[in-house]
Parts: sequence; C-alpha cells; structure tokens
Amino acid sequence: MFKKLHHVAVICSDYERSKDFYVNVLGLSIIRETYREERKSYKLDLSVGEHSQIELFSFINAPERPSYPEARGLRHIAFEVDDIDQCVQELRNKGIESIETIRVDELTGKRFTFFQDPDGLPIEMYEN
Repeated sequence: MFKKLHHVAVICSDYERSKDFYVNVLGLSIIRETYREERKSYKLDLSVGEHSQIELFSFINAPERPSYPEARGLRHIAFEVDDIDQCVQELRNKGIESIETIRVDELTGKRFTFFQDPDGLPIEMYEN
C-alpha cells in the first residue's frame, strides 16, 4: 500500500531562524516557498535527497509540545548519512553545539547521534 515516505511536517516558532537552519546549516534545497495571507503563515517545501521532503510551517501562537527523543508521539526526524564523523564535524563548524555523543544501535551495529533544530526538535543522523 505505501511506497515511500513523502514528507515530514515541522511547525516552527521563528520562521526565518528555522529556514536558515534547514537551508544553510543542514543544506536542504528549497522546492517552493509559499506565504498564505489568509493564515499569516509560511510553508516551505524542502528536498531531502531524491524522494522525501520536509514541509516547514509557521503558525501564529502554535502551542509547544514535549520535544526530546523519548517523548510520546512522533519521536524524531532521522537523516541517513554516509560518514557520521564528517557530518558531526560539519555541524559543529556551523555552530551546532547540541550534538550528543555518537552511539551504536545494538540491533543493527550502525552508528547514530542526535542534535536539535532551533525549536529543540530532535534530529537523528544514522550512518548507513
């Protein structure tokens, strides 16, 4: 029934700050940016590889929710990477300090770590 994951939607508290993070820090490409006057809201479609997208939304007075990897609900966004050490260093060079210690998945033997977006959303890097 399902062929692939199409997109993940993220609601941010500061649109320009989050747009800068996802585009300039993480290097995602902009597909389209739309301002919806009736909602006073932006929607930014970002490309993740060839097949997936992140939709970044801004909404006035969006409520906060728990945001750590073990919170109930949607757990985190995970990006597959080829070289986790290189990616960690690149993020540190761009000023990202919230990177956790690299761990090893006990089921797959693969290395992974977490960091946070500007709103504290947990983001995982998972080495292929």
